[in-house]
Amino acid sequence: MAEERFGFAVTEEDGRKRLDKFLVERLPKRFSRSAIQHLIADGCVLLDGKPVKSHYKIKAGQAVDVTVPETKASAVKAEEIPLDIVYEDDDLIVVNKPPGLVVHPAPGNYSGTLVNALIGHGKKLSGSVGEFRPGIVHRIDKDVSGLIVIAKNDHSHSQLAEQFKAKTASRVYIALVKGVVQLDNGVIELPIGRNPRDRKRMAVNFVNSRDALTRYRVLKRFKDFTMLEVTLGTGRTHQIRVHLAYIDHPILGDKKYGTASGRFWRPALHAKTLGFTHPSTEKHMELTSELPADMKALIDEDSSCK
Repeated sequence: MAEERFGFAVTEEDGRKRLDKFLVERLPKRFSRSAIQHLIADGCVLLDGKPVKSHYKIKAGQAVDVTVPETKASAVKAEEIPLDIVYEDDDLIVVNKPPGLVVHPAPGNYSGTLVNALIGHGKKLSGSVGEFRPGIVHRIDKDVSGLIVIAKNDHSHSQLAEQFKAKTASRVYIALVKGVVQLDNGVIELPIGRNPRDRKRMAVNFVNSRDALTRYRVLKRFKDFTMLEVTLGTGRTHQIRVHLAYIDHPILGDKKYGTASGRFWRPALHAKTLGFTHPSTEKHMELTSELPADMKALIDEDSSCK
């Protein structure tokens, strides 16, 4: 897609709006709020000639200029990486991502990602969120396995992104956590923000944080770990991992938020089920995936379930 430019004048009616909200109302519908926030973060949006943050409150009389960079197919290298494609049509692809696979290229890691694999398989992807994130509507951590939906065109991207933002898209995770969880069901409603002592980690934080809601249900109790079904009321970075660690049941193998485990090499977390409304047919879709072999093996090893 060729480079595009847009220019807008802020009116009295628009004064005090967030910049990203203003652009959601002004740019073509194919630009989701998430895509707009990426453009702002990448310096592609200027307010009176200067870059600002997404949450900046604009004022009447200011000028907003948007440059959408040309999407270059060559920006991401095509690579022959096996993919487990669960579903595909003209609008989207659902992939069962294996653990250890990064979703998209980023500084310091431009190869060996899911996007590289998709391009290597000749897939056409949406281009509204930047040349290194084509098609990416939502993400799964590198070492977490499970279902992820990728958009093939900008219309599908916008529609799917809005569903994730509005929480009408659903995700169900399976987690193996340390210890025996006593309650059959639980709700963790605690805010999450950057860890003040380590900015690379998230934490339950009551300052400069955002509300976060996680629900869990015990599926099976073992001698020293528990299998949980987990659903999200919000979508914060590392939310499940942070919340479960906070209640003293960190995910097995989660070195960042728990402790190193000799029994598991990565966070034992799998995005098992994904539900959304198809952007073209408007029919509800729900796809599910099997637990990965490493999680199955750990469950099979423990024959002393309660």
